[in-house]
Amino acid sequence: MSYNPNIHHRRSIRLKEYDYSQAGLYFVTICCQNRIHRFGKIVNDEMILNEYGRIGYEEWLKLSERFTNFELDVFQIMPNHLHGIMMLTNTVGAGFTPAQNAAQNAAQNADTQNEILIDHIGAGMNPAPTNITVGNMVGAYKSLVANKCLDIFKLKWADVNPIPQMGKLWQRNYYEHIIRNEQSYHTISNYIINNPSKWNDDKFFTN
Repeated sequence: MSYNPNIHHRRSIRLKEYDYSQAGLYFVTICCQNRIHRFGKIVNDEMILNEYGRIGYEEWLKLSERFTNFELDVFQIMPNHLHGIMMLTNTVGAGFTPAQNAAQNAAQNADTQNEILIDHIGAGMNPAPTNITVGNMVGAYKSLVANKCLDIFKLKWADVNPIPQMGKLWQRNYYEHIIRNEQSYHTISNYIINNPSKWNDDKFFTN
């Protein structure tokens, strides 16, 4: 079948017309394809990482080394997804500038309330510009983790002919939420930290 944009289009989860080269604080969630448990399991309200999960953990930490304008904040590897807060900063220093139209920003976010994990709380600050986007970092992370996990998978099945297929590690898209004030930051941070203890009630929970 030839490509048909009316059939094969994929809707973007990202906010429309937002400049993602702006510096700022972001809450990001990256999910495994079909929400398969790839990274370990929850035991007694704690996340126990397997070898794939340890790769995901280590590569997330290394992002701050790969990108000079990236700062790492709270994050959590879960059985089938990752939550993390990341900070994009200017090459000459971090900071925020007043929003030109806070009401417009709030209205723009309201259109995407159903596409973010935690509702937007407040507006009024626009991040200052930088060069690297959230998508750049998420894309690099997904690629690095997928390749390293695939290498391990192939080693495990090296004696089997033919080698079974691992399948896609990540789903194509990712969830993103712009954090615009301290209250929102604390709400989201607590959500991430407490995610393992509330796993059975999580929207990404699967058996």
